[in-house]
Amino acid sequence: MTGVDVVQRRVLRVLAVTQVLGAAGVTIGLAVSTLIAAVLADSDAVGGMAQTAAVLGAAAFALPAARLAARSGRRPALVLGYGAGAGGAAVAACAVVLGSWQVLLVALVLFGAASSANLAARYAGADLAPPHRRARSLALVVWAATIGAVAGPNLADPAGQAAVRLGLPVGAGPYLLSAALFGLAALVVLRFLRPDPLALAKSAVVAPPAVTKRSVAVWRSLPPAGKLALGGVTLCHTAMVGLMSMTPVHMDHAGSSLRVVGVVISLHVAAMYAASPLFGWMADRLGRVPVLAIGAALVVAASGIAGMAPSHDAPQLAAGLALLAFGWSAGVVAGSALLTESVDVVDRPAAQGLSDLCMNAGGALGGVTAGIVVTAWSYAALGLVIGFTALPLLVTCLFASLQRVR
Repeated sequence: MTGVDVVQRRVLRVLAVTQVLGAAGVTIGLAVSTLIAAVLADSDAVGGMAQTAAVLGAAAFALPAARLAARSGRRPALVLGYGAGAGGAAVAACAVVLGSWQVLLVALVLFGAASSANLAARYAGADLAPPHRRARSLALVVWAATIGAVAGPNLADPAGQAAVRLGLPVGAGPYLLSAALFGLAALVVLRFLRPDPLALAKSAVVAPPAVTKRSVAVWRSLPPAGKLALGGVTLCHTAMVGLMSMTPVHMDHAGSSLRVVGVVISLHVAAMYAASPLFGWMADRLGRVPVLAIGAALVVAASGIAGMAPSHDAPQLAAGLALLAFGWSAGVVAGSALLTESVDVVDRPAAQGLSDLCMNAGGALGGVTAGIVVTAWSYAALGLVIGFTALPLLVTCLFASLQRVR
């Protein structure tokens, strides 16, 4: 085993820990934000803005974090993201104490920085990985978030009860716990992510360029494979957010209990992360583009199954959202690996930051568009729109795969 292999194993262990902490912190906050904002403002519309604020914050942080990573390495960029998220969560707790929904929305923008850091961590797992294990290393970091993502919402209620015992509003507790988890994630990265994987990867490059490209310049210079990867990751994420965000509303029309809705969404979240090692292995063995095609095909299938489900048919909706989650996992893992190897190591942070920006912006657009489609037409129409939107990606990936075979 080489020295780089030893460092890579250490990097993956550290990132696995921070993914658990970060994912738990993110899902705790997002599990309660919509409800708390709606209660503070006495408006469901403001409640809907809460999650959008966090997503926009994650998008806004992506490019500055990428530039910091390009200059100084992964460690300071991740520390800044988790640290900013911790600050946002703390301000959100203060907003609950003050009863101010305006301050809460501003705080959630800052909160989104932690979500951006959790997304960016997958690329740190690929910095030192050999090409034949790059997708699996990236997928392992994604998979580690499973524990935190599933456990997070279940910690919101105990955190709220603890806040009440301290004389604080129940809604402040989840945010305070998120702040603590983000702060701990930042400390783990600061203390243990050494040597910095991106800095070490750059040191192995002979005569690197004096100036790294910014994200817009990287987009212009991306090869077709890189642009396909970026488009695939963005589309799979946009489709996932759009269909998932409106499923609870669809189920509510049939009077489904919060417990049933919670089970369906929990299965979806678990499937998003749990299957990532499988798709990482497939991407390393079969190729990035074929697995990206599988992701697109799963999104198409999921939109049909979920879209045709009656609002009272929880099993069919759960099956559709599970397939949607698998499609997201395949698309993000294969697309991220393909994007990483489509650019020089010195330009990777810029390309990866652009990818995360597009993912989060697409997620915000997907959520808003889904609400409009369901309000104007129906949940079935939303499934139809998402399915047809994913078809061009599927056809493009299949065509690219056939070209490579020839």
